[in-house]
Amino acid sequence: MGRCRVGIALFTSYLLRLNRNPHTPLIVLKLMRIQNRSVIKLLLAGVVAAYLPIHVSGQSSFKVVPTPPSHITGPSPNNTLFAVSASSSSDIWAVGQSAIHFDGTKWKAFQAPMISGENSGFLLGVADVSPTEAWAVGNASTTLTGQPAPVVEQWDGTKWSVFPVSSFNAPGESASLLLAITAISANDIWALGTGSMGNIGGNLFEHWDGITWTPTIVPLGGTPAAASADATDDVWAVGSSGLSSAQANAFVAHYNGAIWQSVASPNVGASAAFNGVAALAPNNVWAVGSFVKVTNGPTLTLIEHYDGSEWSVVPSPNVGPNSMFQSNRLFGITAVSSTDIWAFGSYFAASGDGSQKTLLLHWDGTAWSIARSPNPTKGDFLSDVLFAGVEASPGNVWIVGDETEFVQGAPSTGSLALHSTTASGSGSN
Repeated sequence: MGRCRVGIALFTSYLLRLNRNPHTPLIVLKLMRIQNRSVIKLLLAGVVAAYLPIHVSGQSSFKVVPTPPSHITGPSPNNTLFAVSASSSSDIWAVGQSAIHFDGTKWKAFQAPMISGENSGFLLGVADVSPTEAWAVGNASTTLTGQPAPVVEQWDGTKWSVFPVSSFNAPGESASLLLAITAISANDIWALGTGSMGNIGGNLFEHWDGITWTPTIVPLGGTPAAASADATDDVWAVGSSGLSSAQANAFVAHYNGAIWQSVASPNVGASAAFNGVAALAPNNVWAVGSFVKVTNGPTLTLIEHYDGSEWSVVPSPNVGPNSMFQSNRLFGITAVSSTDIWAFGSYFAASGDGSQKTLLLHWDGTAWSIARSPNPTKGDFLSDVLFAGVEASPGNVWIVGDETEFVQGAPSTGSLALHSTTASGSGSN
């Protein structure tokens, strides 16, 4: 199976974006203990980050590729893409409020059960195993009250269908959610979220062994937003934890082949959250997200690295911020190699009008810098966001998200796909 480094964003971050509230952490989570030495590292990194290079001269190596909408009718059809995965350069799936497939030549839209583009269902993760097998997870409203319920969908080479999974919360208990997925092989896949079993609530880890999905609840005190695996015994999940949305901390969990357990990582400022992770090797894992240095201040990019022993903050640049409104957020990350990594998201206008543009950062093995990236939205109000990426083959990178044209008669949000066949740092300086 082709390598898949997917950074998966939560649908809650999408809803926050619609509310034009860049200052609020993405998820309300539980507080996680950190070590004092981690805080010292973080403060030092913040000082260095102010002097990081911002290289945006020249043209971007990424180009916008046309994508079809899965949904074009309804009161407000949406086609946001939250996740992408590839088994090869001619077998790529991107899903969210839409489901589209790239066959090596063009993107084609497919219908996914329970996903109508009307904010009642979201696919938040996808794992492309082969042209005849792919998995997608998310949540859809199945009750009259609109309470979300987890959904697992399977692609069989012809169509998407809902795959039955074990019941993991009884009537009356808090709703379970599936928020991310990562595949090691066709018979070794993890779907992650939150849920409850009996009187135990916490992190939900669903494992596919090639025959059945088996759920496990582990109360680690956080909510995952993304997952990535380098091997059967090296699976990572990242997200947030905190007592309130204003006091969120970055959350990290690891599976060592036997158990899931939380891992300490640095935190910064008033609140912080991870949205994407890429596991390249047991001693080379990256996590990206954002943090708020002071209450009501702009959010700033947050990047941390695991060296096999501990997590540490790596300085990362921002656009501005030239005002409290100009927030920078990273939603995903994908790696070409250990010295060629892309992180992406969006940044808001300094004026505070709520408009935003794509944000693209590049790691060259030494430092992170801002790279030029396309913004296809036309008009005075821009809204382009990047959520997830994948390297489909060496140097062949796709990054997906959405664009909002605000044109009468058009879908509320359109799918967005950026592509580069020379994604080895070109265009980043």
